[in-house]
Amino acid sequence: MSLFTKDYDYELPPELIASRPLADRAASRMLVIHRESGTIEHRMFADFESFLRPEDLLVLNNTRVIPARVFSDDGRTELLCLDQLSPTLWRCLAKPGKRMKLGRITTVGGITGTVVEVLENGDRIIEWESLVDLHTHGHLALPHYMGRDDEDMDKERYQTVFSKEEGAIAAPTAGLHFTPEMLARIRHDFITLHVGVGTFRPVSVDHIGEHVMHSEKYTVSPAAAGEINGAGRVIAVGTTVTRVLESLATENARIDTARPLSGATDIFLHPPYRFKAVDALLTNFHLPQSTLIMLVSAFAGRDLTLEAYRQAVAEKYRFYSYGDCMLIL
Repeated sequence: MSLFTKDYDYELPPELIASRPLADRAASRMLVIHRESGTIEHRMFADFESFLRPEDLLVLNNTRVIPARVFSDDGRTELLCLDQLSPTLWRCLAKPGKRMKLGRITTVGGITGTVVEVLENGDRIIEWESLVDLHTHGHLALPHYMGRDDEDMDKERYQTVFSKEEGAIAAPTAGLHFTPEMLARIRHDFITLHVGVGTFRPVSVDHIGEHVMHSEKYTVSPAAAGEINGAGRVIAVGTTVTRVLESLATENARIDTARPLSGATDIFLHPPYRFKAVDALLTNFHLPQSTLIMLVSAFAGRDLTLEAYRQAVAEKYRFYSYGDCMLIL
């Protein structure tokens, strides 16, 4: 166990970062970690169903990514719309921030917005004179490591085939591998967590106990909670699902139905942590020293996780959002 950020590092050749998706969603490779034996095997995502048992329940995040990145009509300001507080009030990241001081205005699609508040963390609250149509004027905020702006194909491929509830800034990328045909054969249910900008923010402290985790909104339906509590094994598709389920878990139930099933979670899962709700995890590969590789290390063990990453690099897996995946059993 380690509580130091530097101990969750690994070397990744830049050419292994997947900047575009494969032609076939389900054609990814899949590294499989068997926690009990400590063994690692290299398979294809097409083999995923062979690891399932009849009593298993797959839990997926049905959030839908919004085109949250907009540019002012004069091209001088970029905004990332993080949270819609009302139809005309948005919390935004602004670049460059010095142009968007309190009281400053900007125009998007002919609609004027005014900075009505500057928060301590630098976010801006912007009030628009009328509704800004993000689907007309916005772009998908692709992760910086892709090294490119969004393209037409991303409108489909940076969404899961089961995406439904709008509100995410980034995709729940473990779900990108599934096709409708595969899901039709697997027992599954959904939760919703709107992936926020904190997904992109690095851990900037030396000791992980000092890191302040971002908060993200979630919803679990009573029906889904019942299915999850009654399942044999719960297989979380992605770290977002894992964070929601572990936020609602108790020693006696995967989902504590006596608690509100919607809200926001800032849970930070890192070693040492004993998981109460999740029995297996499907996830993509994550950035070095990120909160997500720390979550995976809490689930699989740091040494086994880093050995899996070492093998993935050696075997030239594709990394990050549009990359290959890892199944941890």
